[in-house]
Amino acid sequence: MTDKTLIDLSWDEFDEHRDPRPDTNDFDAVVERAVSRRGFLGGALAFGSGAAVFGTAGLLGSTTAARAEAHGGFAFDAIDISTDHQIHLPDGYQHKVLVRWGDALWSEADDAYQDGLVSVDMSDKVFGENTDGMELFDVDGKEVIAVNSEYVNPKINLPEASEGVPQTADEVQILKNFQGVTVMEITKGDNGYEVVKDSPYNRRITHETEMTLAGPLAGHDLVKTNADPEGMTVKGTMNNCGSGKTLWGTYLTCEENFNGYFGATGDMPEGEGYSRYGIGGEGRYAYEKFDDRYDLSKEPNEPHRHGFVTEINPADASSTPIKRTALGRFKHENAEMVQASDGRIVVYLGDDERGEYLYRYVSNGTWEEGQDGGELLNDGTLYVAKFHDDQTGEWLALTPETTGMNAAEILAFTRMAASAAGGTTMDRPEWVAANPTKPEAYVALTNNKNRGVKPNAGGDDTSVNAVNPRETNNFGQIARWTPADGNHAADDFTWDLYVMAGNPTVYDNVYAGSDNVTKGNMFNSPDGMAFSSDGMLWIQTDGDDSNEGEFEGQGNNQMLVGNPETGEIARFMTVPNGAEVTGLCWSLDGKTAFVGVQHPGGAWPDGDGKPRSSVVAVWREDGSVIG
Repeated sequence: MTDKTLIDLSWDEFDEHRDPRPDTNDFDAVVERAVSRRGFLGGALAFGSGAAVFGTAGLLGSTTAARAEAHGGFAFDAIDISTDHQIHLPDGYQHKVLVRWGDALWSEADDAYQDGLVSVDMSDKVFGENTDGMELFDVDGKEVIAVNSEYVNPKINLPEASEGVPQTADEVQILKNFQGVTVMEITKGDNGYEVVKDSPYNRRITHETEMTLAGPLAGHDLVKTNADPEGMTVKGTMNNCGSGKTLWGTYLTCEENFNGYFGATGDMPEGEGYSRYGIGGEGRYAYEKFDDRYDLSKEPNEPHRHGFVTEINPADASSTPIKRTALGRFKHENAEMVQASDGRIVVYLGDDERGEYLYRYVSNGTWEEGQDGGELLNDGTLYVAKFHDDQTGEWLALTPETTGMNAAEILAFTRMAASAAGGTTMDRPEWVAANPTKPEAYVALTNNKNRGVKPNAGGDDTSVNAVNPRETNNFGQIARWTPADGNHAADDFTWDLYVMAGNPTVYDNVYAGSDNVTKGNMFNSPDGMAFSSDGMLWIQTDGDDSNEGEFEGQGNNQMLVGNPETGEIARFMTVPNGAEVTGLCWSLDGKTAFVGVQHPGGAWPDGDGKPRSSVVAVWREDGSVIG
């Protein structure tokens, strides 16, 4: 396969190309299940009491389905699907593009974006590519937003002659600068929200930005390189997907598909954990041909320095970002921080790959209002979730005793530790969202075509289980749990499924989805999630928008709103064909929502030229609070 073809692959396809696995399991053959939708929802699944996941509080019963069909209980009239290259919202709502890839953050870059391209010397002075997770902060009364730029589209970002593959070190530098994090001040004027150019808070954090390793892995032999023999200073945060916000007002950016940036120009070393993390062979962007740091044959430890959660202070543009190694190394989706009832800090973390795990970090120390809690993220325990079929669950501590690994190995090779401890393999755990009105949390399990078909990259059993109850799951589901005694630091929890996405117009079995999925609100592949202050769950999708076959009638990717109390779900927003909805946060007054639109098709939003990933502002025409 050529470099050019690698660029065209999705990240999931890239991983499977790099480390193909057999289509058959080493564990027992999968038993074919012909389960009717009625039987599924009523308790007829073959794994015993696990079928009760749909019985809790009647959330998915017929009454709820009827109410959801009528779109009751929301402050808007739910909208229909779309298949065009526009954004659609309910009546009474408006939107405006806040910032697009290539837009200037400083006046010197006002004319940087020309004919769809940005020069290398201006590439770190403009808003980054492929927006993803984002959070808004109150910095001395000013609104400062931090936004991830997950990856690049070289066929769009580079000159046409390059054919999507960097040909020079400068072209590699352009791609490095378009990724990472943008921090920028925004303000509301007569024309709505705009970026404040030249603000002292504006900042680009890229693949070249110097940052510090902190926590138990800092200085360990596993993270030492020729360029950094002390193992304390790292360049760059990469493939920044989901995000988080600390209780003390800093930004958490999460490194996901970091493995794809590395390749080898010489002999491929036998690096520990390479196979489990999909590291090796050709890099997706040919970095290794121009920068020794990404060349595994020269710097075999460099991948061990990525795949972490990085903390950034949005109030100080001169501050050094910190990689928090105690939160584990894997393909992080987001980092959802809450405070346990005993004062300790808890961070929920998903590993976005088929058959990987859901994690929790619990600090050893406690936090008090006004405290800089950064050190709490260096000293604590990482856990993996175990879901039982009787709707109970437990957090299994990842320790030398439970994993057979030492403390440093647990954090550098967290996936192997989770396997050794016996966690539950999940259908791509993406965003975790904690309800601000009650002690419960939700995880988006976006999809898993390999469920019941093949093991994960570690050879772990991925047969059907209660929380992941469908083979070849192309639709996904959202699970939620309540910690024992309402304490997020408790080791036990109870759980259910809030929704099973599906298509009831195509299927009359488990793939139709749960009863709160109807013809009027159906969707596939829940991905991003966030709660508004009123306790409503906002659900964003990143799925198949072909509108064909089993996805017929589902249209473009969308953002929906779910009511945790009733189970109702209604469609609020659709985005241009080809795009996914990524990231969500609110203005300080709650009257404007900021939403990311990643990799749009067509020529959105400008109507001509190249498509440009963007953040849009959404508000109600009557000026009411929407979040």
